[in-house]
Amino acid sequence: MASSTTLSPLSTLEFFLCGGLAGCIAVTVSNPAEVAKTRLQLQGELVKGGKKRIYKDALDVLAKTWRNEGIRGLQRGLGPAYVYQTLLNGSRLAFYEPFRRAFNRSIGRSITDQIPLTSVVAGAASGIIGASLGNPLFLIKARMQAYSPILPVGTQHYYKSSFDALATIFRTEKFWGLLRGVDAAILRTAMGSSVQLPTYKWTKNQLGSHGLLPSNSILTYLASSSVSGVCVCIVMQPADTALTRVYNQPTTRTPDGRLAGTLYRNPIDCLWKTFRTEGVFGWYKGSTAQFLRVAPHTIITLTVNDIILGLYKDIRNRRS
Repeated sequence: MASSTTLSPLSTLEFFLCGGLAGCIAVTVSNPAEVAKTRLQLQGELVKGGKKRIYKDALDVLAKTWRNEGIRGLQRGLGPAYVYQTLLNGSRLAFYEPFRRAFNRSIGRSITDQIPLTSVVAGAASGIIGASLGNPLFLIKARMQAYSPILPVGTQHYYKSSFDALATIFRTEKFWGLLRGVDAAILRTAMGSSVQLPTYKWTKNQLGSHGLLPSNSILTYLASSSVSGVCVCIVMQPADTALTRVYNQPTTRTPDGRLAGTLYRNPIDCLWKTFRTEGVFGWYKGSTAQFLRVAPHTIITLTVNDIILGLYKDIRNRRS
């Protein structure tokens, strides 16, 4: 009986909670870089070259934000970021393996096989669930991070708190306002999630199977997470820029009473208009800040998640 209890797998809820906790720890470290990324993505929006820039690069954003707004400015949007990370990374890390195994079985393959296609689809599907659940939190997080009373870029939305943001959006736009940009969120997260866990697990398996590193060492977790972070940054950046701009764009009331964005109809429209006016580099605005965010965030999330899972399993097995 004891051995069967020790070997019993964790439930989806347990994976969800452990993954959410890992994401919250990671976002505490990565949030200042995301503030910088958001502001760089909005700087010079739909404007061809020649306009004076407020910020030169990611480090300049961090320095000026610290000087003018202090730690509060660097950690804008951290409150909703905690809830969002719980929903997003909890979903990513909880649903990835069940989806991957189900997809493997559907094509007649063993659940232990690491198949690139089913891994990518499972990563995208688990990410879509998290993005859909967390959209209202990501919306207000992006707007709060963009807001600066000293050096504003893009449309400015001032909220006293996360609760004030949710109440204001619901009061002015009703339920649909909280779903603004969900299509862009799904696109962004599907692209990022499609490579995050597959590349992490593939790298981890390769390092272990070839004897390069012990399969369950901290160094293996760090190396695998680093590879995963680079892949996420490259694949996700254009969709991330579109998401930031769709969330933050000004709105106007239509004849039927709805509030609609004045700049973009959807993320594809945003990508096209950005490319037409700013070129392909417009898609990759804030990419340095994105890497400064994604690399440590991915490393901490996946590494800490493995550590938390190991500790939780040890505690659970001891108590049983």
